[in-house]
Formats: sequence, structure tokens, C-alpha cells
Amino acid sequence: MTDTRTVLITGGGGGIGRGIAEAFLDNGDRVVLADIDADALGRTASEIGASAIALDITDPEAVAAAVEEIVGDHGRIDVLVNNAGILSLHGRLTELAVADYEAIVRVNILGTFTVTQAVARSMVTTGTRGTIVNISSIGGRQPTPGMGAYESSKAAVDSLTRWAAIELAEAGIRVNAVAPGPVLTPMLALGMPEGSPARAAWTSRIPLGRLAAVDDIAPAVLFLAGDGAAHITGTSIPVDGGQLLA
Repeated sequence: MTDTRTVLITGGGGGIGRGIAEAFLDNGDRVVLADIDADALGRTASEIGASAIALDITDPEAVAAAVEEIVGDHGRIDVLVNNAGILSLHGRLTELAVADYEAIVRVNILGTFTVTQAVARSMVTTGTRGTIVNISSIGGRQPTPGMGAYESSKAAVDSLTRWAAIELAEAGIRVNAVAPGPVLTPMLALGMPEGSPARAAWTSRIPLGRLAAVDDIAPAVLFLAGDGAAHITGTSIPVDGGQLLA
């Protein structure tokens, strides 16, 4: 594309979202970060040179207003990256509180749906043959004890990806997903430091012998959002060092 694209990235306050944002900025795109954590969002946006909009993705009215504001400022949204999600609530099937599962469903599934719907409506209205990339997880296909709530939500994200792809194709809008394995964000590195049994256990499941870095995820997102993937829609690409093979 010759025109500068406007890219909206949810969950952009840090971690994977920040890495994806930096990749799009390096590509010459205009990036708008959205996050419920206004402080982290402001710091990240200032540090990398992106715009920012504080947003609760589970609030349909707030999402619609944010999309309207972005389109008002930049004319359209060309790329949406649904990165926001809850990873921190875990528990076995017989132990997990229903309220915790509900929180995961609200953010990871309903939040992704809400933003996708609002941006898709905007793309159709503005005639934008845009792209949507959802951040899923290989957990949607490979269960891990104690993580089933998160993983089932990501299986739903993969299903939502296919649903959106088939219905939005007639408008020229492509919808795909990137499904990472465990990614060494700063938060994950704190919980699983180098040399810890937890880090060793995860690493042992990965044929390539290491957990993904944040920089391993962004290129796949950039590819799916670009012209090189012009005939790809409705797929979920694992970025997992081969873990699904094990």
C-alpha cells in the first residue's frame, strides 16, 4: 500500500501489544494503541511514538465511540489487531470460580467480538478493504491442565476468526489469527525466571528449545495484515516453536 495505514491495536499498553505496535511503526504505519490501563498505555504510546485511547473493550458504547473518534481523526481504520486479553486467571475445572471464567469470557471472547464488530462496521461504511488479526493461542488446540478457561476462550477466538472471515470476505476484509505458544513478555519472565522449574517445563515441550520472544510474534501479524497475505483469510497461524507437533 502506498498510503499510510491506520492500525488499531488493543491491549497496547505493553508486552505483545507493544512489540506489534513497534513493528507497524517501523513499517511506516500510523498506530493507535487502546488499553484499559491508562497509565501503562500513556507511557508506552509516549515511548514509541503512537497515539493512545483508553478503552474498556467489553463496553460496546465506549468501543463504538473510540472507533468513531479514530475514524474522525484519520479517515478510516485499515488494520485492527485484537490483542487485548486476560491470561492471569487460572484454575482446574473443579476449582475455578465461575466469576473468574466469566471475566475471561467477557474480555477474551466478548471483547474481541465487540471491537471486531465495531471496526468491521466502520470498514464497510468507509469502503475500506481492511484486515483484522486476532491474537489467539495454541492453547485453543493443545490443552494444559489448569489453563482450560483461557484456552477455551482462545478456541472461541479462532472460531470467531473464521466466522468473521467468511462473512466479511464480500466486503474485501480479511480476518486471520496468530496463535503463539508461551511468550516471554516482561510479566511472564517475572513469573518464570531463567533457570526456574516452570521455565524448564515449558521449554521442554517446545521442539525448537526456547520460548518465543515478543519479537517472534510481530512479524506474523505484520505479514497477515499486509499485501503478501492478500489471498489468506480465516486461518490461525501457530508461532510456537513446534509445540503443536509434540
